[in-house]
Amino acid sequence: MSTHEWFRGALAVAACACAGCLPQPASAAAPSRPLVFGTPASARQLAGWQLDVLPDGQGLPAGRGDAVQGARLFAADCASCHGAQGQGMAVQGRGPFPRLVGGIGTIASGAPVKTVGSFWPYATGVFDYIRRAMPLNAPESLSADQVYSLTAFILYRNRIIGEHQVIDQQTLPQVKMPNRHGFYQRPQPETANVAAYQLR
Repeated sequence: MSTHEWFRGALAVAACACAGCLPQPASAAAPSRPLVFGTPASARQLAGWQLDVLPDGQGLPAGRGDAVQGARLFAADCASCHGAQGQGMAVQGRGPFPRLVGGIGTIASGAPVKTVGSFWPYATGVFDYIRRAMPLNAPESLSADQVYSLTAFILYRNRIIGEHQVIDQQTLPQVKMPNRHGFYQRPQPETANVAAYQLR
């Protein structure tokens, strides 16, 4: 048997095997019960995926923290990659890891230094990112208080908030990042004449 003949035979067998999976014509008898795959997700399962934090603070959980607490956490869980003060560093075989502090005022220059402090537009984004992605070896393992504390430490190291300023659901959205207005707003797409250009 040639390879071509074998391949055609295999396709025929596959087609026969799948025939029972294909939609039946309307005249066919309806199954006694609908086919159901999986089970509905529980509220607890859905909550594990609902981590988004919006710029205005929607999605922030209850909790609180400050830079003093955050400094201890940062030293234990973050400094090995980002440096003791968030200055960034290269770890052999795993880096380089980004710098988190400094560079404020350089974004519009010929040598911009992009850090959390100099580039990011919303302080709530710092919380969102830490909660879902850090630490690198155990993402989503930090409590809300720990994430608030780490967020406060990074903001403090960038001289955006004070060392003892408490960060929580109410205060974090009020923090003004230095580059808040350094982004262009994308205009809304023009939709009034879309119908005239639709393909028939």
